Amino acid sequence: MCKVIGAVAMATLFAFTAPAQWLNYPTPGIPRTPDGRPDLSAPAPRTPDGKPDLSGLWQPASGGADPQFADISKWIKDGLPFQKWAADLVKARRAVNNKDDPDGHCQPLGTVKMHLHPYPRKVLQLPGLMVILYERDTVYRQIFTDGRPLPVDPQPSFYGYSTGKWEGDTLVVQTNGFRDGLWLDISGTPLTDAAMVTERFHSPTFGSLEIDVTIDDPKAYTKPWTIWVNQSRVVDTDLLEFFCMDNEKDARHLVAN
Repeated sequence: MCKVIGAVAMATLFAFTAPAQWLNYPTPGIPRTPDGRPDLSAPAPRTPDGKPDLSGLWQPASGGADPQFADISKWIKDGLPFQKWAADLVKARRAVNNKDDPDGHCQPLGTVKMHLHPYPRKVLQLPGLMVILYERDTVYRQIFTDGRPLPVDPQPSFYGYSTGKWEGDTLVVQTNGFRDGLWLDISGTPLTDAAMVTERFHSPTFGSLEIDVTIDDPKAYTKPWTIWVNQSRVVDTDLLEFFCMDNEKDARHLVAN
């Protein structure tokens, strides 16, 4: 494992979410069993217009990092359809212990990698807009659901530009405008500025959120490919303020072998 994962990323991979502030403060308005426990198997809530309401605090269903955080190809049969240069890049990054992993250097991680990150995230679903607040480095993402098109030739960004629309009970989100050189996992799987990412958000129960993520990046891959992410609702707690660089002492210890 240490040949693949840098020291700081290793610590992140195995970190479990610590209790946030307002520990054991009951989340208002959620379904509960007769003994007062959150009823995570209850039907997913809905907004006044009848759409599923994804609002709330979520984390990977594993309770720590999603297993795909270490290697996003973990459950992809026959591996990823790399362009040759991208396959060579991943091999080169692994050969130096992935010491340049952005997570190990407190840099922004991007849309896909943050789905897999262990720290929780809060969804705020508003009319025409969904906002995701990430505990990791206290950053945010906006998904516009007001009918606007994706921008043409946008200023590249870490999290891209996202628009969404409902298809039945599934929110389908498309994102473009990524910065070149993002990492999709801590093994160094690349994402380029040519990428279009499509996410399908579906909440089958109050306590579960399923996200299908399709990467269409012709610069790095020979065809589109998809991963499946499962998240679970976190209740009776809230986000912590967390800045990666605050009292950071690990990056100096990252080594290439």
